[in-house]
Amino acid sequence: MNKLLVSPSPHIHSKDSTRSLMMDVVIALLPAVICSFIFYGWREMVVMAVSVASCVLLEWAITKYMLKKPSTIGDLSAVITGMLLALNVPYTTPWWVIVIGSVVAVGVAKLTFGGIGQNIWNPALVGRVFLLVSFPTYMTTWGAPQGVVDAVSGPTPLGAIQEGLMQGATVQELTSAYSYQDLLFANLGGSAGEVCALALLAGFVYLCIRRVVKPWITLTIFATVAVTSLIFWGINPARFTDPVFNLLTGGLILGACFMATDYVTSPMSVKGGIVFGVGIGFLTMMIRYFGSYPEGVSFAILIMNSVVPLLNMWFKQKKFGRK
Repeated sequence: MNKLLVSPSPHIHSKDSTRSLMMDVVIALLPAVICSFIFYGWREMVVMAVSVASCVLLEWAITKYMLKKPSTIGDLSAVITGMLLALNVPYTTPWWVIVIGSVVAVGVAKLTFGGIGQNIWNPALVGRVFLLVSFPTYMTTWGAPQGVVDAVSGPTPLGAIQEGLMQGATVQELTSAYSYQDLLFANLGGSAGEVCALALLAGFVYLCIRRVVKPWITLTIFATVAVTSLIFWGINPARFTDPVFNLLTGGLILGACFMATDYVTSPMSVKGGIVFGVGIGFLTMMIRYFGSYPEGVSFAILIMNSVVPLLNMWFKQKKFGRK
């Protein structure tokens, strides 16, 4: 005799599904992807294609032949992992390095924990950090976007600031080469996802309108970065960069808008999300100002991903029906 197990009421139905939510994220990423193609050309197209294809094929193969489970590629989560991984690496990255990053992102960071909804860390960031540690030469070889006047291959703005400070230059001297307009519309070198801050912000606004992401996490990260850098910049403007520069450079916008807001690896409550965002913003600035790496967004998000279970335990959402 078949038994039907029904969970206690209330039963809330929604037209949203995992696939529909993931499709919204894909749409939100398209402006940044298109800008990366425009600025970096066919080589970025190859990086994107290899990253997405390898993530999808790996998830299909692992679920079918190793986990013996139905394929989950239809939910589009593997597509998003591939897109984010491609946006987190230089367009000059060899294809085989991208494949290795996909193996780590999908095979280790995601499916090892049981697949979507059960992973602890953001898969794309795990793949990116693994590549950064394992292949630092490839991951720190930056090419300037095509069509940027007077731009040549070299360090990112954050990297140039760090190198210049070590040689005794002041922040004012180093930042004079970068205008806020350049940083907003076409970052002078860096990962593909850093090329146009405006495109990323447009995608974030779309996700907010569609109510796909938790906006308080992103806004808290931005506010924390701005306040922290304002304090240090006010103390010593010759040593520390200003808030606007920190908000527009590096992978901050990409990380805050599309990776810190991941449903699975972010807190469920508003208060927990605010603490989560404060931690990411503060750790990012500490790594930028005092760490050996010029950028710290990836490390900050992964560290705070590890704290999410505690945040969910400390800050609980009000139960349905309770005042």
